[in-house]
Amino acid sequence: MSHDLELFLTTVQQKAGVSRDGAERAARATLETLADRLSAGESRDIAAQLPPELAPWLATDGGAEAFDVDEFLRRVAAREGVDLSTAERHARAVFDALGRTVSDDELADIHAELPKDFGPLIAEAERRFVRVLPAEVFLERVADRAATDATGARRATDAVLETLAERIAGGEVGDLLSRLPAELHAPLREGDALSNGAARRMSLDEFVRRIAEREGVTPGEAHEHARAVFATLREAVGDQEFLDVTGQLPREYAAVQARP
Repeated sequence: MSHDLELFLTTVQQKAGVSRDGAERAARATLETLADRLSAGESRDIAAQLPPELAPWLATDGGAEAFDVDEFLRRVAAREGVDLSTAERHARAVFDALGRTVSDDELADIHAELPKDFGPLIAEAERRFVRVLPAEVFLERVADRAATDATGARRATDAVLETLAERIAGGEVGDLLSRLPAELHAPLREGDALSNGAARRMSLDEFVRRIAEREGVTPGEAHEHARAVFATLREAVGDQEFLDVTGQLPREYAAVQARP
């Protein structure tokens, strides 16, 4: 094993908390999937700057496939034989190692070819360390605030995020996707698809009613669940991003934005 390969795999191993064999599997799954997503020329450029043992994992004859970060992580998970949360953690570790190995110009080229929702992975490569709250922690906090169990917290979170994505503009949905873990992306994408990326006007009462229908609870329960999810969302994305999102909402929505 070359010294450069040793350094690359050690970075993955330490960042992901896996064995040496696990680091190799994570690196292979992530780099092969990255080759699916990037142009053939860009994949070759990256391979030229990586240890030669890694170059075959970036080999591709086809053009770039246009898929989002959720599909990227699903492919990594399938190749590695792990769940989505583990794949996300491993991919972040590989991007960290990638950022320590290739040039700044090459990182800029990778960044230019990937859409905005790859932000947390790109941030790892660029050593910007964007904190992404793990999905299980997000749901635990919702469960605690809403006084419900794990299943109830998942239903509440999905219902609130889907309705919020339906209510706000697609650009803000994209910002949330770039700050939340992949396991919470599905309801945001579903809500955004329902509104075709355009903010749908709705009163607070209508907002709560839609949550209640999606969740199968009373409007009173849906109101409390919305407060729990909004409070957790603020912790997850930070005050500035939260204010950017909620700045699109009418003043009456302040009733569900207060920390429960």
